[in-house]
Amino acid sequence: MLRLAERICALLVKFIGLVSLLVSQWATAEINIDHLEPLSWWTGMQNPELQIMVHGQDIGHLSVNIDYPGVKLESVKRVENGNYLFINLLLDQQVKPGELDIQFVRDGKVELHYPYTLHKRRPHSASRQGFSSKDAIYLITPDRFANGDSSNDSVASLTDKWDRANIGGRHGGDIQGVINHLDYIKQMGFSQIWLMPVLENAQDSYSYHGYSTTDYYQIDPRFGSNELYQRLSAQATEQGIGLIMDVILNHIGSGHWWMQDKPTADWINHQGHFVGTTHRRETSRDPHGIKADQQAFNEGWFVPSMPDLNQRNPLLATYLIQNSIWWIEYANLSGIRLDTYSYPDKDFLVDYTQRIMHEYPNFNLVGEEWSLNPAIISYWQKDSPLATDYPSALPSLMDFPLQHALVTGLTEPESHDGGLNKIYQSLANDFLYANPGNLVIFPDNHDMSRITTQLNQDVDLLKIALAFFATTRGIPQFFYGDEVLMSNQGIEDHGIIRSDFPGGWADDKVNAFSGKGLTDTQQQVQQYLAKLLNWRQTSEAVTAGKLTHYVPQNGVYVYFRYTDNQKVMVVLNKGEQQQLELTRYADMLGNATEGQDVLSGQRYMLANPLPLAAKSALILQLGSY
Repeated sequence: MLRLAERICALLVKFIGLVSLLVSQWATAEINIDHLEPLSWWTGMQNPELQIMVHGQDIGHLSVNIDYPGVKLESVKRVENGNYLFINLLLDQQVKPGELDIQFVRDGKVELHYPYTLHKRRPHSASRQGFSSKDAIYLITPDRFANGDSSNDSVASLTDKWDRANIGGRHGGDIQGVINHLDYIKQMGFSQIWLMPVLENAQDSYSYHGYSTTDYYQIDPRFGSNELYQRLSAQATEQGIGLIMDVILNHIGSGHWWMQDKPTADWINHQGHFVGTTHRRETSRDPHGIKADQQAFNEGWFVPSMPDLNQRNPLLATYLIQNSIWWIEYANLSGIRLDTYSYPDKDFLVDYTQRIMHEYPNFNLVGEEWSLNPAIISYWQKDSPLATDYPSALPSLMDFPLQHALVTGLTEPESHDGGLNKIYQSLANDFLYANPGNLVIFPDNHDMSRITTQLNQDVDLLKIALAFFATTRGIPQFFYGDEVLMSNQGIEDHGIIRSDFPGGWADDKVNAFSGKGLTDTQQQVQQYLAKLLNWRQTSEAVTAGKLTHYVPQNGVYVYFRYTDNQKVMVVLNKGEQQQLELTRYADMLGNATEGQDVLSGQRYMLANPLPLAAKSALILQLGSY
């Protein structure tokens, strides 16, 4: 027994010595901060609360001191992972811009000073005007638009290198390429740019699309830098063009640094293990559904390379909300497009939209809810008549039902319920929406076949589609290259759909920016859209007016856009050349005696039938000339 006691004592002494050594090493270890986010903040925000996430080896064992007039240290939140601290501050409305000193303290001694900047907000930042029906949006895949800086085509620290021959690889397009062609975008009549995501995507492959974020606060260096993105916004603003950021709240890329050191076990759904989503978006508002089905939709992952975020974790929820606010302020954004909108936790989406819109009452957020059911789209919009118990503050959604109706309406035969009646029926469902005029409408986007392809390469039908989306209610969005008939005939690969814009690379033989090498038809369509959108900017009736339409007859769909000061008549003729009797439209024509074609300038006497060219769109500004 004595020998046993001696052995136990000896082991105890060794254990105490080991613990003392570890404590001593920790006490003398150098303190390093790997991440501190948000990177900075602003004074004068509506919400005075600020949560700062700090990440570094054993940082969670330290205490924090802050002494800055108008800044109160509310609390320090520690989590199960000792490499994290969450600092909660309260900023007085009168706090001055400057640099506050965040002190990290160990055993009463300040081990590290971290300077944290509080910026002064831009004048009128809170009242900034978001994108609206006055705008036309140009959707760009940055990697495929223009290569403005070949030095960043490949980056040593990132695995996915430049490979223009690979349709799923990185082709070298970047932010500088967009800056270089702002004049073209403006000349085409666009007043907003929506770039597919530009934040870091440190994935091993297939990273060009940007939807696998690996750092929420850094622009991917193959696109440029934070400063260059800020410069893009500033130079676009000088041209009267706003910048819309594509934000992903639902998931991250598997290469995100969180995946190597998660703050909490529940930061990622299913404890970080892949379980696929059911994609059953109906479960979010199914009155007969069960919770398990809704969880299977919201908590499931898209693919193994896109870990699904758990927004029910309040620390993560705050992180995501603050990140969007940070980019709005930093880059002076005019809007945010929210990817896969319905997939995150629906209560979080209420908090997110309310917080953003409280901070920026005139801002705009558009959610992507890919459903052809207008009731499902409507559910998410602010003040929806279908969701009186769900206080969403989301102003806008993508109008997928109208896009589908347009394509089927133009490509299927005319019938009682088919053909152009599809478009009529889709717009007749507007009673479901709280604000149909604030929906984003589009002939195609980056995730579907090009509109030229969907319309079977029929240029006449394409021009009808362009005219329709430029003149009906809503906020029109067009995909880069549609103006020069880019297509993906016979191929559904997204890498082909998002092909390189001709002229964006120095060795391109065709240059759509200058017109060099374009066919006559490509030039005609490009000029057609440019003239249409530039006229649209001047039309109060189209950008701010009401819509009245008539049930299609004989392959002809007629609608009017109007205000008290202006009236526009639009006639879409899907069929052969014909004469349109105007008696039916007398109430809307009112006292107008003539209509002037807004594109050609030709005038038509309204006392006579209108001559309609085969497969054409006629847009008339009405008046008594």
